[in-house]
Amino acid sequence: MKLLLDIKDDKASFIIEFLKNFKFVKAKRISPQKAEIFEDLKEAVDEVNSIKAGKKKGKALTEFLDEL
Repeated sequence: MKLLLDIKDDKASFIIEFLKNFKFVKAKRISPQKAEIFEDLKEAVDEVNSIKAGKKKGKALTEFLDEL
């Protein structure tokens, strides 16, 4: 399982070192750009899942393409 954690900068070093003490955990830092990409992807997947579940209404393809 992979987890993405959002940790304050002043506490990040402590958390990384803490997690490295567990042999079954691999901890590494990612760039702010990658973190933003992961967050955007998560939001997109959540939105698609909401549309599939009928909680949200999707847009027509033509409407989506017009936005691009």
